[in-house]
Amino acid sequence: MAWAQLNSLTSGLRRMSVVLLQRSYSQKQLPTLTLYTKDPCPLCDDAKETLEPYKHRFLFQTVDITLPENKTWYNKYKYDIPVFHLNGHFLMMHRVDTGLLEQHLTQAEKE
Repeated sequence: MAWAQLNSLTSGLRRMSVVLLQRSYSQKQLPTLTLYTKDPCPLCDDAKETLEPYKHRFLFQTVDITLPENKTWYNKYKYDIPVFHLNGHFLMMHRVDTGLLEQHLTQAEKE
């Protein structure tokens, strides 16, 4: 490969790296919505359906409270699932309150 071509390729890669870094730092991280659940959980299934229109506004994760490593959550929530936390803080339980969810997501988007 000629020296000029190599310089051009290297320069292009540097520009692309800078653009990717700028994008990763300029884009806000989505809030994390955590569902504490177990299997089966029909109420949790209903809650997930209710969340569908909002799913582009948060990262979604589930915690199966029946797993041995989640014993603390089992002891805390065994009679209350579904339970939701937003960014590690309790948000709601038993059913999705879309007004409350909307309020907290809007607040998280402003931060």
